[in-house]
Amino acid sequence: MGEVSPGSPGWYVNRLRAMSAREVSGRLVDGARRRAWRRRQVPPGAPVPDRFARLARGEGTPPASFGATLPEGAAGRVPADARAAVVDAAEAILAGHWTLLGVPRPDIEHPDWFLDPVTGRRAPSGAYCFSIDHRSESVTGNVKQVWELSRMQHVTVLAAAFALTSDERFARRAGEHLRSWWAQSPFLSGVHWTSGIEVGLRLIAWVWARRLLDRWHGARPLFEENELALAQIWWHQRYLDAFPSRGSSANNHAVAEAAGQLVAARAFPWFDESERWGARAAAALEAGLADNTFPSGVNRELAFEYHGFVAELGLLAGLEADRSGRPLGPAAWDTLGRMLDVVAAVVDAAGRPPRQGDGDDGRGLVLGPTDANRWVALLALGGAVFGPARWWPDAPADAAAVLLAAMGGDHPLAGRPERRPSHFADAGLTIMRTPPGSAPEIWCRCDAGPHGFLSIAAHAHADALSVEVRHAGVDVLADPGTYCYHGEPAWRRYFRSTSAHNTLEVDGQDQSASGGPFLWVRHARSRLEALTTLPDGTVTGWSAEHDGYRDLVPPVGHRRTVRLLLDERAIEIDDVVTSSGHHALQAAFHLGPAVQATLEGSTVSLWWDAPAPGRAELQLPGDLDWRTVRGATEPVLGWYSPRFGEKVPATTVVGRGAWEGQLVLRTVLRFEA
Repeated sequence: MGEVSPGSPGWYVNRLRAMSAREVSGRLVDGARRRAWRRRQVPPGAPVPDRFARLARGEGTPPASFGATLPEGAAGRVPADARAAVVDAAEAILAGHWTLLGVPRPDIEHPDWFLDPVTGRRAPSGAYCFSIDHRSESVTGNVKQVWELSRMQHVTVLAAAFALTSDERFARRAGEHLRSWWAQSPFLSGVHWTSGIEVGLRLIAWVWARRLLDRWHGARPLFEENELALAQIWWHQRYLDAFPSRGSSANNHAVAEAAGQLVAARAFPWFDESERWGARAAAALEAGLADNTFPSGVNRELAFEYHGFVAELGLLAGLEADRSGRPLGPAAWDTLGRMLDVVAAVVDAAGRPPRQGDGDDGRGLVLGPTDANRWVALLALGGAVFGPARWWPDAPADAAAVLLAAMGGDHPLAGRPERRPSHFADAGLTIMRTPPGSAPEIWCRCDAGPHGFLSIAAHAHADALSVEVRHAGVDVLADPGTYCYHGEPAWRRYFRSTSAHNTLEVDGQDQSASGGPFLWVRHARSRLEALTTLPDGTVTGWSAEHDGYRDLVPPVGHRRTVRLLLDERAIEIDDVVTSSGHHALQAAFHLGPAVQATLEGSTVSLWWDAPAPGRAELQLPGDLDWRTVRGATEPVLGWYSPRFGEKVPATTVVGRGAWEGQLVLRTVLRFEA
């Protein structure tokens, strides 16, 4: 696949080519600042600057006083089942049970903030942060595993349990963990200061920890009267002010940084810079939401997990701004409302969205069990803020939706769709589905959008013209997901490759060319050719093409047509590949992990028992030689990642052959009634 390792000379060349002159200039300034700031590093154990000690003694102007409390009675409005879910999650943490990115953290009682539990390595804790190569597993271990615990989102679960029960066990443990982290990671020391998104998310967690612990007698001593807490809150905001994500990196990271800065500046207005920080963060957030979002409301990264992440961050910050009396502008709220309408429009019958592109299960705020359906919770919050459109699915409120909605005002939207949209032209996202009265639902996503966002398209996959198909929420033709970002390059390459998606691979090449694990140096361009819709808006036909194989010799064209045959309860896929020369072809259909398969000739019998039983037949084109693969490693094929950090074997049906001129392939997936 020609991919180079991060930090290698080739990677730096690829990365530089993806930057504009303005971005290069800005990064040179950042580099000079990073070198100059070495003298500002605060080593672990060093005394806290006296200004924070004075503020903790009440000698500051303005005083360190927390007024951003929950509205009266908000905690009492959390439904009983949601309350129980929060308490159960917090009790599990107290008992030493917490899983992050698919890996148990048995050290959660006394966290090792620098441990990667996958490799067993400890990332540097005392080194100057900008001297640490966090891309190197030999230096930090799997850095995402190290960073994730320090997002402090288990602390907000403990704090939420205290707010709902007044049980001081939860508050004391939350306080212990906050003091531990603050002491071990002072300003610019260690790996936790190498990424702005982590800094922003910690600030959100600290604001909500303070808010939820407000009725605890230890809250003021933990925060306002604690010189180290005050220093950390200032240090984090100073860092974000100095080192914003730029240019080709200004994706969801920029939104998270602005959201964290805004939430902290409005909830902790204790510093001379607080008003300036808050105003700048609000402007950056409004610009970031606009830049990261298509006019339709779909996130431009075309990685739907990040659509939810950005929407959640925007709502968190927007509601904090409401509470402070300095709301975001109408355009930002309009963007957020359109993003929530998109979520409501694309989720399937089980409340699951597309699995397009990267996803790392990132959350802006966690107040309950991490295995709950985040999309239902997001819709519950969106319904409270914007009001649900008539066509929205039902979304019972969880604790976070209730408590967050209590922080701000209503933001009714104008010009909303009268019926559930199925096609988002600017994003190339099309959903076909059977009508609501014809359960079990057949749901199909077709992709004819841009490759990804900005010049590096960091979270895109090489998935042009790919499809996903589900039956009553069960993955039948599945997008395999993401699995990992760091530390396992072969798996990273596979899960973002063309061969890992339900589309065609030619001559063993990806449709887009990768220059690193978060860098694409050539982007396939897709174009919608035709769309067929019924009078009620149901999409029943879709046709598109892409140019990802334009650089092959001779070039290859790929056009795909997908039809939803309502009367037959079937999906029909026609692929047409054309070239003046001879090429090898691979077609892949990746089955969901619940699906069992038997291949006989060019017919595959499919069946599954859970979570909703069903049967189907996949009729394959006879022009290719077909076989099934499950859980292979040489080469990697036949895998599914149910969530970040986890992978399980799944069956892939693979067809291989060769052609010259034009080849037409028809595949029909027919479900039993």
